[in-house]
Amino acid sequence: MLDVNQYPGQLVFGLDIGTRSIVGTVGYKSDSKFYVVAQEIREHETRAMLDGQIHDINKVGDTIRRVKEALEQKTGRKITEVCIAAAGRVLQTVTTSVEVDLGVDKVITTEDIYALDSAGVEKAYAEFQRINTSEEKFYCVGYSIIHYYMNGNPMSNLENHKAHIIAEELIATFLPDDVVDGLYRAVHLADLEVSNLTLEPIAAIQVAIPESFRMLNIALVDVGAGTSDISITKDGSIVAYGMLPCAGDSLTEIIAQNCLVDFAMAEKIKRGIMNNDIVEYQDIMALPQTITKEEVLGMVEAKVDSMTQQVADKIKELNGGKSVSAVFVVGGGGKIETYTDKLAAELGIQKERVALRGKEVMQAIEFLEEGIEKDSLLVTPIGICLNFYEQSNNFIYVTFNGERVKLYDNNKLAIVDAAMQAEFSKEALFPRRGKELNFTVDGKSKIVRGQLGEAAEITLNGERTDISRRIHANDIIEVKESTTGEPAKLEIQKLPEYSASLTVIVNDRSVVLPKFASVNGSLQSGYYEIQENDVIEMLNYYTIEQIAEFMDILIDQTMNVYVNNKRAGANTKVYENFSVVWTTEELRFDNEGMDNEEMDYEEMDDEEIEDEEQHETEYIEELKEISVIANGRPVTMHGKTEYVFVDIFDYIDFDLSKVKGNGIATKRNGAAAQYMEPLAQGDVLEIYWKD
Repeated sequence: MLDVNQYPGQLVFGLDIGTRSIVGTVGYKSDSKFYVVAQEIREHETRAMLDGQIHDINKVGDTIRRVKEALEQKTGRKITEVCIAAAGRVLQTVTTSVEVDLGVDKVITTEDIYALDSAGVEKAYAEFQRINTSEEKFYCVGYSIIHYYMNGNPMSNLENHKAHIIAEELIATFLPDDVVDGLYRAVHLADLEVSNLTLEPIAAIQVAIPESFRMLNIALVDVGAGTSDISITKDGSIVAYGMLPCAGDSLTEIIAQNCLVDFAMAEKIKRGIMNNDIVEYQDIMALPQTITKEEVLGMVEAKVDSMTQQVADKIKELNGGKSVSAVFVVGGGGKIETYTDKLAAELGIQKERVALRGKEVMQAIEFLEEGIEKDSLLVTPIGICLNFYEQSNNFIYVTFNGERVKLYDNNKLAIVDAAMQAEFSKEALFPRRGKELNFTVDGKSKIVRGQLGEAAEITLNGERTDISRRIHANDIIEVKESTTGEPAKLEIQKLPEYSASLTVIVNDRSVVLPKFASVNGSLQSGYYEIQENDVIEMLNYYTIEQIAEFMDILIDQTMNVYVNNKRAGANTKVYENFSVVWTTEELRFDNEGMDNEEMDYEEMDDEEIEDEEQHETEYIEELKEISVIANGRPVTMHGKTEYVFVDIFDYIDFDLSKVKGNGIATKRNGAAAQYMEPLAQGDVLEIYWKD
């Protein structure tokens, strides 16, 4: 065991989970050097991984546990967190740019740069989601800054400069959920939590291509057992990533078939010829055999040709259709003799410009454990550790309604994000209105909205809260769906157009008549409950026949009827305060008096008949109405005694069913707003999807 006092408190544990073996590295960074405290390599006992993807999670998890325990023995430290890297199988990339206005000229801090990087990753993720047409979920597993900008000018390092606006161009990489999930599950089986996740070519480039070399157009090829991961540098930045599912194992399989041995023995033969001209082995018939280096190279020559051609084509594709100036090769699969020469030929560059990189690029790496050689096999494992210091990409798990949900941790996660990831219905988060009621009154369309239901009941770790509450790893979230309110109900007497009664003068006696309405051609009282699509006409009059029926009077042909001193019939309409006379006598009226009286009644008649509605309303008049500005447009809200922020979704075109970003931003008068925050007259509201 090493002396635990000889190295500092924090140690970084990195795991290179490869197709053939798992390499664990424990070390720390001091000044410009990285010190490897201990390293452990364990090969898979079976082919638990193929082409860089885990096939047997339990077996890989068991191997990880044995690597961890061995390193704990060597270091005398308990290991609980690990940095890992994913191979680039089904790799997708997005290049984007983002700008942050700091408001005033200020000295740029590491926090400002981190916030800029986070904004860039979130924007890249949102852009990728828009173009992702597959059914699989993808996650961001790494990113590289191509260029930083300060007030519009390129800058290699923003820290401590003074600027008003900072920006960056970056390339973000995405992998399917099954690749990421398999890695996490295997690590958890070894009682480890992931502290950082990156991509293997990103990790390898940390070691293989120093920043001083990145001004050159160079390719890095990490030839593992199952995949060949590729990255390209140019103008000081990493500009592209790629992957091919062909590497060292394809050579081993050819040797196994030709030599009649199992895979493990074929791997020993392949490694044996790297240092020996003749290799002895035993075939599956238990017969002793020998084979020369030339024979083995002859067996695999066609496959090496195919591999190097594919790698060269991919490099050209990633580099804009042209070759690169040089290629650095790392990983065990690239150590087969002739690989670098053939790759150089395929790229059309001098063979000296394609070379294995091992100890040449490990000048800043110190091994404290004896017996470890600086080799190209160790580039990626150490790079995984170094990446911890460059960026912290991580996923967290929370429990949502009993289901384990994985989220990309952008340090701003809220319950609403977990709900979206769990595909919880957006409508079920917010109070839902009951069915609305549509009808017409005097030819004008009316809508009465249903009652608002109860908001979703949300608890976080047993405590009641709301959907905007921040969440962290291992939180337990329970959400009981919101409810739908009662459907809209309204009686005719509640309409603002309705008045309860009509008063007329019959034979000098005041008679109060109950008001009626015509509904779909039938008379209905004020107590009638309006139904969907009813056609309502407000009746502001009675006919003579209806008045007589109400008063239980029989008017026969011998009677004379007068309305406002004019002869009338059974169907003559009688309005508010009209005078009605029925008698067996024939009445005559003074012309002057008649004219004066007639003029008064005619004026009254006009006032009553004319529909003097001052404005159209969708709600009954007892309820409140306020006006706000939502996303730059005026909105009038009706039908409640008070309003909260979530009510605005009833008035704006904002589709909650289609996720277009990383959560919903809500602001009231320029400040962040809660969904249940009260609204007031004149409030200015903003609602949009976060990038």
